[in-house]
Amino acid sequence: MPTPELPQAAYSDLDSMLTRRFGREVANYFSGSPLNRLSFLRTNHSFLSSAFKHSSTSFLLMNNLAPLAHDPTKLAYASLKDIQPLTGDDPYEKTEEQVVAEFNSTVSIPQILFLGIDESVKNGFEWNIYKGSPYFAIDVTPKGSFTDIASTTVKDLEAKGLQFVEGRMHTSLPAPSAAIYAQARALLDWNARNPFCGQCGQPTLSINAGTKRTCPPKDMASLQASIGSTTSATPTERPPCATRKGVSNLSFPRTDPTVIMAVVSSDSQRILVGRQKRWPQYWYSTLAGFLEPAESVEEAVRREVWEESGVTLGRVVIHSTQPWPYPANLMIGAIAQTVPGGEEIALKHDPELEDAKWVGFDEVREALRVGVGDLGQGPPEGYKEGGLRLPGRTAIANQLLTAVVGGFLTGESKM
Repeated sequence: MPTPELPQAAYSDLDSMLTRRFGREVANYFSGSPLNRLSFLRTNHSFLSSAFKHSSTSFLLMNNLAPLAHDPTKLAYASLKDIQPLTGDDPYEKTEEQVVAEFNSTVSIPQILFLGIDESVKNGFEWNIYKGSPYFAIDVTPKGSFTDIASTTVKDLEAKGLQFVEGRMHTSLPAPSAAIYAQARALLDWNARNPFCGQCGQPTLSINAGTKRTCPPKDMASLQASIGSTTSATPTERPPCATRKGVSNLSFPRTDPTVIMAVVSSDSQRILVGRQKRWPQYWYSTLAGFLEPAESVEEAVRREVWEESGVTLGRVVIHSTQPWPYPANLMIGAIAQTVPGGEEIALKHDPELEDAKWVGFDEVREALRVGVGDLGQGPPEGYKEGGLRLPGRTAIANQLLTAVVGGFLTGESKM
């Protein structure tokens, strides 16, 4: 399967002092969305209602996080007619305040996300000064009180020759589609993982067009209804919850910052790579790890490299970032250099790596030419058995290694 082109960075042709000083911005796969998210309109149900019902609107459906598609290289979008039996004519006809006041924890509601509008569509939807084609994502996984309707919706779409493409990662989509998919997947996954309040443990409700969950103060379902099938006409007051007072971040989507780094020896001649035991033979990559609370990016890079390989780093420079929706990571790509004498490898601390080694620039260049691919994917033509294997272009590790061997440290190519 051909590797998709990477997204183009914003204003990539613009000359500026920052560009001359630091080089051009680098955009990684899963970034570069064509949509304007209009996040400030997510609480405006009049806007959402109009966008949802517009004829130019596209609906990306996911079944157990598998996106609806024509094939692994092309997403498919449903129409309003396709999803009306599941969502109703207008899920935003009531205000957000009314929806919260009428919360019933025994009633399952399909998760709907407003993703944004594609402003390149000039004759589409209009709202005040904003024009474009709206995009929504909907979780059609059969569950709860809408199991039957969702199952029928899935079968009807599959009968049209479409498919819900399963797989651990979807890195064969064109870059714009990949960015839309990544946004939808990350938010649907977060909502599905957080049906209960992290503070008090009670059921929560999705609001803000799918980008926030709230712990309502009342519930139309009695305790009996939560177990059986009866409901109460009078809302039940729920126990107090700290998330309803002051500022709380418990109910917003989670993003886990992760550092990933290309490490260069102090003499600028070699690059550090490592491998996990589960990876295919000859497969290596840059080192990576999670950023911890109260830790800077630079500190995390130095700590992770030392813990995993025993190598001691000096200067650390941030290169670029990549959203990674598995489930909700932000990969912070860095390039770092060891202190003089800090290159000795010792795997005695964190046992995460099976092996780590230093490789020369020429070997990395050759691997980038004939040894790249996704995990489990065979090498391209020209690869010789036993040669170094590296991640493909859709991984930020590839971008970091390409930058280093392309002259990042010498000033020939800053990015």
